[in-house]
Amino acid sequence: MRILVTNDDSVRAEGLKVLANLAAIYGEVLVVAPFEEQSAQSHSINIKNGFRLEQFEIGLKIDTYFCDSTPADCVRAAHYALRKPFDIVLSGINNGFNLGEDITYSGTVAAAVEAAFLGKKTIAFSAAVGKTHMTKELFVRIIDYFKLHHLFDYCDIYNINIPDNPRGIKITRQGKTHFYTEFVNHKNLWYQKGYHRYYLEKEIPTDVWAINNGFISVTPLTVDRTNYTVFKKFTNLS
Repeated sequence: MRILVTNDDSVRAEGLKVLANLAAIYGEVLVVAPFEEQSAQSHSINIKNGFRLEQFEIGLKIDTYFCDSTPADCVRAAHYALRKPFDIVLSGINNGFNLGEDITYSGTVAAAVEAAFLGKKTIAFSAAVGKTHMTKELFVRIIDYFKLHHLFDYCDIYNINIPDNPRGIKITRQGKTHFYTEFVNHKNLWYQKGYHRYYLEKEIPTDVWAINNGFISVTPLTVDRTNYTVFKKFTNLS
């Protein structure tokens, strides 16, 4: 199997090295990751300016490139510029959870979605801040879960969030982070501050609830944003 590994925390991020090393258990790995951190860049791509795409050394015996653009562009560059073949894309391990509404902002998840645009199977991995050192045993456990339940037969994109000392694995849906937002003015510049309140999420089984209760959250995602309830209502009119 040929595996592309990327992220949004930059080519130097520890979580990227961990994921690339673990991915090598299952096949040939290629790394293409942003030169600088691209957190909260969502699915932006650079269509107006040129950017660098060069080989880079991350201390592993893995073919690695940095892309001086966004996570989505990393996937696109691997496919269209480097013309490297790959079967599956793993994005992460993100330094911080990507849950609820944060999925929309996440560059980690956007890279996975871009891979799905290219017809690839893909998983985005995220963990608590400072906890991106996933063990081989846990990684194999997650992959075995995918194999046991044939998850890629049903969906192309999965968003995985991993708490400390997980109790188990749950298939979840997107929840709400109950984020407290505050805009703070400092020297005529506005800064966005705030914090997540995961403990307020009572809906079961959402990704936020799962993390707050110690479970690995596995959320199937789709690139189709159509509201089918409305679509069917108005297309089925006589």
